[in-house]
Amino acid sequence: MSLVNETVSPRDLVIETRNLNKAFHDKKAVDDVSIHVKKGAVYGLIGKNGAGKTTLMRMLLSLAFPDSGEMFLLGKGVGRETLSRVGSLIEAPALYGRCTAKENLERFCILYKADPACIPGLLDLVGLSDVGKKKANQFSLGMKQRLGLAIAMLGDPEVMILDEPVNGLDPTGMKEVRDVILRLNQEKGVTFLISSHLLDELSRMATDYGIINNGKLVEEISVQELENRCRRKLIFTVDDAARAKQILTDMLPGAEILQESNKLILLSHLDEAARLNRTLVENGIAVEGILNASAGIEDYFMERMGGGNE
Repeated sequence: MSLVNETVSPRDLVIETRNLNKAFHDKKAVDDVSIHVKKGAVYGLIGKNGAGKTTLMRMLLSLAFPDSGEMFLLGKGVGRETLSRVGSLIEAPALYGRCTAKENLERFCILYKADPACIPGLLDLVGLSDVGKKKANQFSLGMKQRLGLAIAMLGDPEVMILDEPVNGLDPTGMKEVRDVILRLNQEKGVTFLISSHLLDELSRMATDYGIINNGKLVEEISVQELENRCRRKLIFTVDDAARAKQILTDMLPGAEILQESNKLILLSHLDEAARLNRTLVENGIAVEGILNASAGIEDYFMERMGGGNE
C-alpha cells in the first residue's frame, strides 16, 4: 500500500524515490524502490541487515549513485541546494576524540559554515550541556550518538536521514537517542527517515513504515493502518463472499466488513460468531471455516521481511 493517496499531495512529500535501482557485482542492493516520506513524519525503513536500507540512504545523500530511477528531496532533485537542508548520520558519527562536545561542534561549524551561536542550544537539545570538559573518546555510545545528532543538526536541517541510530546501544542509550529524535520531530517539525532492523525500538518513534526485503520495497504502511491490520478479527471463509457480505451488512448496519477473495473479515461483533454463522447458513451460504484471529505487529513485519530472525 502506498502512502501517496488522495489525502497526500506530491507537494507534501519531502523524500521520494521513483523506481530506484542499484546493483553491486550483479547483485541488486536496491531493486525498483519507490518510497514516499511525508512532511513531519518519522518514517521507519525496516528490514534485515543487508536488505538495502543503507544503500538507499547513501544514494539519497549522494554518497552513492543509482543505476536508474529518480530521487527527490523537498520536492526537488537531489543536489547541493537540497542536501544543504538535510542532516544525516550514517553508521557511527566521526568525532574528534580528544575534543569536548562543544569543541567538536565548533570544528564542525567551520566545516559546515554554520553559525557557532547555535552550539549552546544544540548541546541542550541533545542533553550534553553539562558534560563540561569530558572528551568525546570518554563518552558512552549513547552520548556519542547524541553528539552525532547535534552535528547533523548544524544548519537547522528540515530533514534527517539516520542509518541504524540505536544499533549497539544499551536500553538507556536507546532511550536517550529516541528522546532526542522525538523532541526534534515534535518541537522543531523535523522529518525523519530512520533505518533499523530493531522493530521494537523503531515502533516507539515511527509514524509510517517502509518494509524492505532483499532490495525490494515490500510495503509502505502508516501506524494507523498497521494497528488496524493487527487488530483482532473474525474471518469467515464462504462459497459466495459478495452475497454473504450483503447479508451481514444488512444484519449489522455500520459494521466494518472487508472482503478478500472468498473471505469476509469483520473487525467488530467478534463475540457473535455463532449467530452470524447461523444467519449465513439459513440464507443458503456455505460457511467453509470461521477463524477468530489476531496478528502481532512483530509477526506482521517478519512475514513481510521473509521470516526468520537476525
